[in-house]
Amino acid sequence: MSGTLYLCATPIGNLGDMTPRVRETLEQVDLIAAEDTRNSIKLLNHFNIKTPMTSYHEYNKVDKARTLIEKLSQGTDIALITDAGTPAISDPGEVLVAMCQEAGIHVTSLPGPAACITALTLSGLSTRRFCFEGFLPSEKKEKKMVLEDLQKESRTIIIYEAPHHLKGTLDDLYAALGERKITLCRELTKKFEEVFPTTLANAVKYYEKDAPRGEYVLVIEGKSLYDRKKEQQKDWQSISVEDHMKVYEDQGMDHKDAMKQVAKDRGISKRDVYNYLLKTVDKPDSR
Repeated sequence: MSGTLYLCATPIGNLGDMTPRVRETLEQVDLIAAEDTRNSIKLLNHFNIKTPMTSYHEYNKVDKARTLIEKLSQGTDIALITDAGTPAISDPGEVLVAMCQEAGIHVTSLPGPAACITALTLSGLSTRRFCFEGFLPSEKKEKKMVLEDLQKESRTIIIYEAPHHLKGTLDDLYAALGERKITLCRELTKKFEEVFPTTLANAVKYYEKDAPRGEYVLVIEGKSLYDRKKEQQKDWQSISVEDHMKVYEDQGMDHKDAMKQVAKDRGISKRDVYNYLLKTVDKPDSR
């Protein structure tokens, strides 16, 4: 019988956030796979956990995953932890989970702290719909593509950033998204926790003078639905009403429903569409 992989969320700052279930699991499993054993040993020592550790990180995530899966298939129970927070979120643990599923290994998650959710709830921005981008790509072309996608994103956006990249990332975000509300969170759950609601323009100015310190979670408002609708209407204005009608009729929509959809797209009444089409109908030559 194969073992189980336990995804154990660990504190993102305040050790009081360690759940009893995670602590008990870390004590009982046969092995703990940690992102950085040098960091994790401090956590284990604090809770007097003596379970053996092995490293599992970005640079060995595939080869080490094979080794861990072999152990799991032989009945070893393994807990996966990161330096802080929930494994597999912007973390190589996602590779191990996928490979375990392919191998038929049982995986379960022990919920707990996650910096992205903690920051979102503190941001003061909409929490109903959101997207998590993790760290933006370091490769310029890939980053440009991601930023272009985010320009149209109407959900609240969550991004992680290191202090030495923060200024450049804020510049890139402001250039791509324009003026938006943003809340910058750092030192979450710690003594000097900081939640800084502002705008992208103000954030750029602020960090020109103040050096960033600590790991950041950026929570950015999405493009408003009003702005998206205006942009879509602008796009439709670039073609004639006749061509607009043809788009829907070519999709099999009947004339009446096509008129209704065109009116909605362009922000005008169905009567306006009807009158426009009436004026442009070719009339018989009366000569």
